[in-house]
Amino acid sequence: MPVLVITGTGTEVGKTVTTAAVAAVAVAAGRSVAVLKPAQTGVRPDERGDADEVARLAGPVTTLELARYPEPLAPATAARRAGMTAVRPQQVAEAAAKLATEHDLVLVEGAGGLLVRFDDEGGTLADAARLLDAPVLVVASAGLGTLNTTELTAHELRFRGLDFAGVVIGSWPNDADLASRCNLADLPEVSAAPLLGAVPSGAGAYTPADFRAGSPSWLAPQLGGTWNANTFTSAQAI
Repeated sequence: MPVLVITGTGTEVGKTVTTAAVAAVAVAAGRSVAVLKPAQTGVRPDERGDADEVARLAGPVTTLELARYPEPLAPATAARRAGMTAVRPQQVAEAAAKLATEHDLVLVEGAGGLLVRFDDEGGTLADAARLLDAPVLVVASAGLGTLNTTELTAHELRFRGLDFAGVVIGSWPNDADLASRCNLADLPEVSAAPLLGAVPSGAGAYTPADFRAGSPSWLAPQLGGTWNANTFTSAQAI
C-alpha cells in the first residue's frame, strides 16, 4: 500500500503514536516513509507538531504539514478564526500522491475523526482518502464507548465506498478493565474489520530506541509487525 490514511474514532485515542509505530516498522524493513499531516491545530509555529513526533519516535522519515493553525479546534474552525486559508481534500490528495512517487509508503494522519472538517465546504479526510483510493486505518480507544464510535466510523467508511484496512487500539492500558478486555472480541464484530494491533499505553514516552524495538510486537503482519489478535485476546481472556 503506497498510501495509508490513518484516522481516529475521536481525539486523544493514540493516532499519532500508532502512526509512529507503523512508520517505525516500515523504516526498520528498509522502506522509505513519508508522513503527511494535512492540518496541525493547537500548536505554535515554534512547537513540534504530530509529524515531528512521528519522526522522533520512528526514525528517518520525511514529514510534511500543509497548514498549521494556533487554536486547538477542528481545522475548518481554526482556519476561519485565524483568518487563514483552509486545507482542501484535493490539496491533501495531491500532496500525498507526490510523496508517493518518492517514497515506498506515505502515511496521512488526520485530525481527530474521519469527518472532522478541513474547510467550510465540508471537505474531510474521508474525501481525501476517496481521491487517493487509499485504505483507511482506524485508531480506536480501548474502553467503554469505543464500540459505538468505531461502528459509526466503520459504517461511514463503507457508505462512502472506502477501503477499511482495520482497527488498531491506540492505547492499551497496563491494567485493562472488563470493558477493554471484552472489546477485544467485540471490536472486530461491530466494525466487520480485523483488529490489527494494540499499542501499549504510554508508548509515546518510550525512548526512541525502545519504541522502535517494541513497535513490531504491537502491530499485525498486515502492518509489518508480529502481533497476533487471537493470541493477544486469549491472553486477556476474562
